[in-house]
Amino acid sequence: QVQLIESGGGLVQAGGSLRLSCAASGRTDSRYPWGWFRQAQGKEREFVAAISWSGGNTYYADSMKGRFTISRDTAKNTVYLQMNSLKPEDTAVYCCAIGTLAGHYGLGSPIAYRYWGQGTQVTVSS
Repeated sequence: QVQLIESGGGLVQAGGSLRLSCAASGRTDSRYPWGWFRQAQGKEREFVAAISWSGGNTYYADSMKGRFTISRDTAKNTVYLQMNSLKPEDTAVYCCAIGTLAGHYGLGSPIAYRYWGQGTQVTVSS
């Protein structure tokens, strides 16, 4: 069974940066992409970014391009999300996931992801 554990969230002022980490325990499959989603209070879960495990190709939601960077360390079985120029509207719980059905539903759809972490809170103050 795969378990994902996020870390790196916290409180930061607008304009600041944070780097989130997502580490996997258990056997993962290099065929599947990893993704980051976020959910603000009272809102639906939103796609942030994804990365293919084997080739490292990256994909971003339009609103995150240029500010967020997703990367992975295959040796550590870990994915990162570097977030720069943070805004108060970036406040949310950020979760990582592994997209075992991404080929069918697409990278941006939460239903494409089977394994989820518990999430880490990011709060951006103005």
